[in-house]
Amino acid sequence: MQEKKKVALVTNASDYAGQPAVTALTSAGYHVLVGDESFNDESVLAKFLEKHAGVVRVGGENPEQIVEAAWAVHGRVDAIVSNDHFPAVHRATADVSLDDMRATLEKLVINPFALVKASIPRFKEQGGGNIVMITSCRTKLPMYGGAVPDAARDAANALVRSFSIELAPLNIAVNAVAPNFLYSEAYYPRAIFIDDPMGREYVKASVPAGRLGDPEEIGELITFLASTQSRFLTGAIVDFSGGWPAAATRPSNASD
Repeated sequence: MQEKKKVALVTNASDYAGQPAVTALTSAGYHVLVGDESFNDESVLAKFLEKHAGVVRVGGENPEQIVEAAWAVHGRVDAIVSNDHFPAVHRATADVSLDDMRATLEKLVINPFALVKASIPRFKEQGGGNIVMITSCRTKLPMYGGAVPDAARDAANALVRSFSIELAPLNIAVNAVAPNFLYSEAYYPRAIFIDDPMGREYVKASVPAGRLGDPEEIGELITFLASTQSRFLTGAIVDFSGGWPAAATRPSNASD
């Protein structure tokens, strides 16, 4: 009897780690479902589907509706990749509005919380599954003016740890990939950090690996966490940052 193809849902699929996840999961033989607000624009959706043949778009106005639509396609979802990104607000705290904080928390904390919450009874009914949250390791070396994104990303990583404890008895594994210096147009666009010599030098000076992370590399890691049957592996937050931050990149007079 031929084993059924597994099903994965990738949210916010058009940027950050979304497209690498879709490519890698498709190559691994998954039925891939994708959601993204930008797909309300038919031209954006058509361009995405041209690049990622065979994926199925699932619509919804909120995470709960996306989960409902995803399970309706094949009757099950084996893995969810919650790929959450939002423009980082980098300003002094005195210059940041509370609306900036609220919008950032909505996209990076509340939406993934709602997505996982809605998926729990469905995963429980089918006997388990994998959840991979795409967060960030940016708080390993906080930057001036980064209080808003730092707070949101730390909160998302905290969710991973708390979810893992709660959901382990249900055979639901929750892990995270936490990038920094990953090539994406959302955070490290090509024009600034690859094509521009000053941007390339900044990356080379900041990252021990001397380059931005390749999308294919993070796709490989996401696929492993999405497909592993070792549900004992849960609560892990895997930094994907080329060795950043490292002592060698810090000023010699820096203190711990």
